[in-house]
Amino acid sequence: MRESNESAFRTTRLEEADGPGTNPTANRRMGEIIAARFSRRGFLQGAMATAAITATVSPLAMMAANEAHAQGQGSAFDFPEVKAGVDADHHVADGYDADILLRWGDALFPDSPEFDPDRQTPEAQARQFGYNNDFVGFHPLDGADDRGLLCVNHEYTNEHLMFPGIVTITDNEIVVADADQTRVDIEMAAHGGTVVEIRKDGNGKWKVVRDGALNRRITSNTEMMLTGPAAGHARLQTVADTTGRKVFGTINNCAGGITPWGTYVMAEENIHGYFMGELPADHPEAQNYERLGIPESTYAWGRFHDRFDVSKEPNEPNRFGWIVEVDVMDPNSVPKKRTAMGRFKHEGAESVVAEDGRVVFYLGDDERFDYVYKFVTAKAFDPDNRAANMDLLDEGTLYVARFDEDGTMEWLPLTHGTGPLTAENGFESQADVLIETRRAADLLEATPMDRPEDIQPNPDTGRAYVMLTNNSRRTEADAANPRVENAFGHIIEIIEDAGNFTATNGRWEIVVQCGDPSVADVGATFSTETTDDGWFACPDNAAVDSEGRLWVSTDGNSMKSTGRTDGLWALDTEGAARGTSKLFYRVPVGAEMCGPCPTADLTTFFVAVQHPADGGEDWEGHGRPSYYEDLSTRWPDFDDAMPVRPSVVAITRQGGGRIGA
Repeated sequence: MRESNESAFRTTRLEEADGPGTNPTANRRMGEIIAARFSRRGFLQGAMATAAITATVSPLAMMAANEAHAQGQGSAFDFPEVKAGVDADHHVADGYDADILLRWGDALFPDSPEFDPDRQTPEAQARQFGYNNDFVGFHPLDGADDRGLLCVNHEYTNEHLMFPGIVTITDNEIVVADADQTRVDIEMAAHGGTVVEIRKDGNGKWKVVRDGALNRRITSNTEMMLTGPAAGHARLQTVADTTGRKVFGTINNCAGGITPWGTYVMAEENIHGYFMGELPADHPEAQNYERLGIPESTYAWGRFHDRFDVSKEPNEPNRFGWIVEVDVMDPNSVPKKRTAMGRFKHEGAESVVAEDGRVVFYLGDDERFDYVYKFVTAKAFDPDNRAANMDLLDEGTLYVARFDEDGTMEWLPLTHGTGPLTAENGFESQADVLIETRRAADLLEATPMDRPEDIQPNPDTGRAYVMLTNNSRRTEADAANPRVENAFGHIIEIIEDAGNFTATNGRWEIVVQCGDPSVADVGATFSTETTDDGWFACPDNAAVDSEGRLWVSTDGNSMKSTGRTDGLWALDTEGAARGTSKLFYRVPVGAEMCGPCPTADLTTFFVAVQHPADGGEDWEGHGRPSYYEDLSTRWPDFDDAMPVRPSVVAITRQGGGRIGA
């Protein structure tokens, strides 16, 4: 484990980004449970391909599918499929436009300097659109379909793509020069999030409103409050903040959500890479930090800012790894880190209002062999009183999932005093349970998963869809999940008891195991109606649109593993078409597909293209390392004077109309 990033290339791709995989437990892992479940139910008779297809659904679901097929029920999606492949540009289905809306460095305010990649400064970056856009949310203003606030996370930075003159190539490998404080401070300003007003012009195209009164940049230095059960605890106190209630900044914001009361929640994910230094082995936080892989020293921030050096500020990492809530209607409001929702590597926080009015948030912990969570507010949402909802996230119950081999599941409460969550095991209060959520979940014997990413509830069905990106470190092999080193991931459907999202019991099914269905050893289980362009690997973010249809974006559907780029796929989850996937949009070489955000009227789909050009060695169009001066693509500007720029794209139907219909 490196102590700094000096003279070394920071890897941020699929295999390394989520951390080392730190779950020390012997809890039964999902591959074992899948194997036991389906072999027990007799699903594994016959050839491997037959077994794999049958394993995607239960016998009842298969009967329903056969009945639907007999009645002629087909796919919920209708669009001409994109051809899968790899090149320097992006591609969308015929009949649609994919317009660049926001690029790294774009001005957000009337006084924002124009982007100059050769003269970057921290001050300029703090007034411009940040780097590596991930989550995208849309909040309509005044109920209008053509005007609203776009909320975008800026997850991390790629130095070798951002800055000129810092890369040398040694033995065909990228070596990045030592960081100075200016470069570090630019990176810190490029993290966080953006809130910006957008509206449609006379031609129906979305444009940024630079003088929007609610426009805002949030960075790694923005003042925030810690709230909820852990706020003020001694383990959150530092030299700079003896109250344990004030923290500066948010980092590694991956996915997120828009709450029913119209706030923006940002998930802090891979926080381990931002800290350097060393704690004594007997330090009270040593075990806590080891469970999260802290410190990893991916970034050099701790060389210039003491708070990112654990030897100088040993409690600072406890102030990250939370869900951050932002009031988008007040650009001067202080964002709040909601400790009641637990501390781990949060992927996202998508929500749904339950039958009794309480709000349920689904949360994935994005690391190999970690867990699926949900948070249920203690109080009900009041649709007629926004102010009454503003602190709903400070009280509630956090649960972790256990998936059983008989197809049932249980949500286990992470509540102090419950089972092993007592002082005897080091949990003196609920604050300790929340600060060490992973260890608490370990003791409850939750089910270790294959990198839980986005979890999307469908409000109409009482179901939620769990994106499991991959687990290349899997060692167990079985017929139902026959992939030692699961490089392709799968999607699990949670069926809450009686369709009630607050239920503590439910069932689970596999919707699809991902990868190339034409390769028998892969064991992919897409519908036979899925074309060669329609299959995908490594599901990451997802969206359930206003018609209840599931859209899936990918991270790691890479040239090396699949021979194609990441993209956005439409995936049927109902009836005879269940498991049928179609490619709607694909990204340029080296990019990850993020964000997917359909508007409620389904006339626009906002997507985020993250880290384009981060790679190209395996693409015959480039065939060598990609960096600022020698990029595999200069998307979206295709201007030799401009670097590659992560961007948000607005997809609309030519001539108007609903997306995918």
